[in-house]
Amino acid sequence: MITKKKKPKFNVLNFGFFKSVKGRWRKPRGTHNKKRMKFKWAGALPKVGYKNASQVRGLRGGMAEVLVSTPSTLDGLKNVLIRIASQVGGKKRKVILDKAKSLGLKVVNAGVADNKKFMPKAKIKTAAKSAKNKSEVKGEKS
Repeated sequence: MITKKKKPKFNVLNFGFFKSVKGRWRKPRGTHNKKRMKFKWAGALPKVGYKNASQVRGLRGGMAEVLVSTPSTLDGLKNVLIRIASQVGGKKRKVILDKAKSLGLKVVNAGVADNKKFMPKAKIKTAAKSAKNKSEVKGEKS
């Protein structure tokens, strides 16, 4: 079985040394830039040699990932991971989660359904009221 290669973190030169330098990649372009000149202590540069084999490229834990926006897309899927599209609403998301569970498929972003924006509005209002009542009992004013 072919596994993915390990690769270093590609950070900008001086990341962790200066507070203002963020941990993200930017191509070094300066004439005297030590990272561009490939000094070993400056850290690794992204290059084609870090590329994974075509059989494992795009896999997540050895399984392919499928983006789903309707429950009917789940029909006939086996040995794949499911990612529910971001534009799917709360009702359809719940239907997709139930169907995926019955088919034995793992959903990558299943925990997002627990998020506040997918709760029905009535539940959010009652949660807010109960929080307000608790503060009144303690003697706090809001």
